Amino acid sequence: LTDILITINTEDYVFAKKHMYTKRIEYIPGVGIDTKSFDLTDINMKSKRDELNISLDDFMIISVGELNKNKNHEIMIRAIARVNNPKIHYFIAGIGQEEQHLKKPANNLGVNLHLLGYRSDIKELLNIANLYAFPSYREGLSVALMEAMAAGLPCIVSKIRGNIDLIDEGKGGILCSSGDVREFSNGIRKIISNGYQSKKMGLYNKNKIKNYDNKIIADLMENIYFE
Repeated sequence: LTDILITINTEDYVFAKKHMYTKRIEYIPGVGIDTKSFDLTDINMKSKRDELNISLDDFMIISVGELNKNKNHEIMIRAIARVNNPKIHYFIAGIGQEEQHLKKPANNLGVNLHLLGYRSDIKELLNIANLYAFPSYREGLSVALMEAMAAGLPCIVSKIRGNIDLIDEGKGGILCSSGDVREFSNGIRKIISNGYQSKKMGLYNKNKIKNYDNKIIADLMENIYFE
């Protein structure tokens, strides 16, 4: 009965084209974000890192999202433990029921885990980090991942719907199987060991995500509704 079905990732678009009989199917790349607002070139990295009790030499991995099983944060904890580098600090900005569950493996494995809770300074946190981690089991087209790309971060993500639209393997980051600790740990090692490639990935993401800017999305939606 639907006149127009709007999908926000390519997997859903292909599925809808094959299996749904709506009058019209459109693909829109997400809900859009203000890409320019995440480019904080004047941020004082040392001062912000001092707030978090880490140094400029530490390697900061960050995830943003609810602490639940779907976000799969535990696999990052176990992957970091395999890398065995005490300079790695893993920050998660978000709240949820898995908080105590995540603390246990981190403590047992000696991982520097920092649960930040709810934060209003996500833009600043992204701009002082070295790597964005997004190991979810299921997503649509993650705004949090798009924000990390807009901040110029290389990303290590699960190879799932939505993520594969955003992150190009080897160009903007590394795609891993959701349940494979070894793939994630190897990916972290690659990012840490090659600073030049890591920076190149971040710049690639910053350029790619411009296509997902909210102004572009607004124009696409306006064309659908008012053409």
